[in-house]
Amino acid sequence: MARAGITAERLTRTAAEVADELGFDHVTGSAVARRLGVKEPSLYAHIRNARELKVRVALLALQEMADQTATAIAGRAGKDALTALAGVYRDYARTHPGRYAASRHELDPETAAGSAGPRHSEMLRALLRGYDLPEPGQTDAVRFLGAAIHGYVSLEAAGSFSHTPRDTDASWAWMIDTLDLALRARSANPA
Repeated sequence: MARAGITAERLTRTAAEVADELGFDHVTGSAVARRLGVKEPSLYAHIRNARELKVRVALLALQEMADQTATAIAGRAGKDALTALAGVYRDYARTHPGRYAASRHELDPETAAGSAGPRHSEMLRALLRGYDLPEPGQTDAVRFLGAAIHGYVSLEAAGSFSHTPRDTDASWAWMIDTLDLALRARSANPA
């Protein structure tokens, strides 16, 4: 019997809070149960295991980021859309570091297909239409942008840029400018 007041959604939200406060690696059944003031077995009326709890946080993060990205890039094209999309990812990582880490969590193919992950790819491809990149260059560009944006965000979050006085916002702007230049150069010369 499910404990009153505990729902799968509440479990997911609580696990996401734990992820943001303590780190995604610390999302465990016991941590979530402590936060909810219940015994861990109470959770298993709503989830199968601790892995499912982490998957739920990953799905929540992907959905939240997709919704924010869709709003940010609506009506924009080219560098303006690129800046908006990248900004959502960076801001989300700063606001929700544990959820952002969860968004990188490996999902099984069926779960991934039903998640907001494909929506992220579709938005990237829509953004890339402004650069007029044909396949296979479009797929390469999706991977290129993902690697650059998520790489920068992850390194920044880890404090990897703290050894230099240059402002990380200035380096971020330089990176976005360079990504835009690279995409425009590739659209002019797709080979």
